[in-house]
Amino acid sequence: MAKDKGKNQDYGLQGIKGAGPGHRRFGGPAEKPKDMKGTLLRLWGYLKLQKGLFITAFILVAFGNLASLSAPYLIYRSIDTVAEGAGMERLRLILMALSSVYLADSMLSVLQGVLIARASQRVVLGLRKAVFSKLLKLPMFFYDTKSHGDLMSRLTNDVDNISTSLSGSSVQFMHAVMTVTGSFILMVSLSPVLTLGALITLPLSALATREVVRRTSRLFKLQQADLGALNGYMEESISGFEVLKAFGREEESLNEFTAVNDRLKKVSLKAQIISGALMPAMNVISNLGYAVIAILGGILSYRGIISIGVIAGFLGYSRQFTRPITDIASIFNTLQSAVAGAERVFEVMDEVEETPDGEAAIRLDEAFGDVEFRNVSFSYRKGEPVIRDISFRCERGMTVALVGPTGAGKTTVVNLMNRSYEADSGTILIDGCNISEIRRSDLRKLFGMVLQDTYLFSGTIRENIAYSRPDASLEDVIASAKTADCHEFIMRLPKGYDTDLRESGSSLSEGERQLIAIARAVLSDPSIMILDEATSSVDTRTELRIQEAMKRIKSGRTSFMIAHRLSTIREADLILFIEDGTIAEQGTHQELMDRKGRYYRMHSIQYANIGEDI
Repeated sequence: MAKDKGKNQDYGLQGIKGAGPGHRRFGGPAEKPKDMKGTLLRLWGYLKLQKGLFITAFILVAFGNLASLSAPYLIYRSIDTVAEGAGMERLRLILMALSSVYLADSMLSVLQGVLIARASQRVVLGLRKAVFSKLLKLPMFFYDTKSHGDLMSRLTNDVDNISTSLSGSSVQFMHAVMTVTGSFILMVSLSPVLTLGALITLPLSALATREVVRRTSRLFKLQQADLGALNGYMEESISGFEVLKAFGREEESLNEFTAVNDRLKKVSLKAQIISGALMPAMNVISNLGYAVIAILGGILSYRGIISIGVIAGFLGYSRQFTRPITDIASIFNTLQSAVAGAERVFEVMDEVEETPDGEAAIRLDEAFGDVEFRNVSFSYRKGEPVIRDISFRCERGMTVALVGPTGAGKTTVVNLMNRSYEADSGTILIDGCNISEIRRSDLRKLFGMVLQDTYLFSGTIRENIAYSRPDASLEDVIASAKTADCHEFIMRLPKGYDTDLRESGSSLSEGERQLIAIARAVLSDPSIMILDEATSSVDTRTELRIQEAMKRIKSGRTSFMIAHRLSTIREADLILFIEDGTIAEQGTHQELMDRKGRYYRMHSIQYANIGEDI
């Protein structure tokens, strides 16, 4: 439906231009994660739903760690066996045990991966479903003020980022903790002195990790925000491709895309370079630790305190001790990216939903069709009313036309009727019942809508007409199409009602799409029909067809028409001239023409070309 934006809108959002309490505009400057602990706790709420799989995977991790921790001990025993000349049979048994350990470790790793992949995908499935469910509950103003491409990025890219982090980091972290703990205990048991030498490099590792995490946290958040901005620009460009081509804006569009894309590249490159520097730095520190152990081990061996086998085993445990520390540092990098994505997802989850129905909400299956506005006012931003103290009444079967300058508030009036927006003050009644007391789902079923910007979904023509009533039979669909005067052109298509439509029905003309939209509204058999500029984008011949179809569907129903072409509303029972959010004039066409006021001047401009401003 066309938006009467007129003013900067932030319905219910005060305090910030275009935003309000608890609200953050999407695509703005990103920051480092604001609350990593809180975000991780919220993610845990989804993770614990799959705790059975995670616990099983962690048990396998524990057994895998036992196997991997056994390997350096067996190596140490095999070297000492050779050095002591204990015989080939003993060495053969040790080597067989070592082979079995490596095989078991590999098999357990595969099983861990399968379980974690399954658990993480289930978590992401639930999270993506929760986000989409949230989007369906958000009010109209949310979509009026948000980039659709950025919303898509949050639902896909950011959620996928969380999925990647979950599947890669959870097992890795548990494995690292167990390995570090086990390796440290075994290192101490082999040589406390060498263990002290190995610990010398820990402060360097902690310092390197802290510095990298500090720098990358902000960059990963910027990266996700810029990715959302890029998706938003692409979605906008593709949707408006015909206009772009018509005005020859290809070069300018490419330049703008390149600017956004370059910004994303620079942020991503910087984030990857800094995070990528961590592993080489940790390897240098790790090699330094090996050098310290080798020197101390050589001295102790030379003095006969420890054997060569102990040194070999200790080096193995030292590698297992330092490598997980490096992995933990890498996990923190991954975690920064995941938290950045999760925060963007939870921003959507934290948006204020439509006011829920109260326990005493009235169930209403059908309505007679009387509509009344009593002193209704509404503002997108507090203190800047868009609708001011509007009052009118219409009875069943009446056609009410709303006319006036662009941005005067015409569409806002009908949006208030179906509670797409909530009035600030006043009362809207349907059959004498306050609409705020009616279940929102029941209220919206009372309305059939034909919008200025017709949207058809990918699928067949039959599915698009039946969108308003999915259980409708083919006979009902055909009857609606005949009422809307689109049955004949549908039957001329290759597959008739089973013809597949591309997105938005781009294979059909504007008039054909409008007629299908009218058929869709007819099929829902609404008590009240809303026609928002339904003929504004079609030629005169198609307009006449649409007008005839609208006459049929308005019969016996209360109808509201928003129109700039005054020829379409001459027969309306009541015409409301909306200007600056108020009803400046009301009456029938003839009454308003006789009054020679605003409506008269608008009519004269359209048909007599007197050139007078309204």
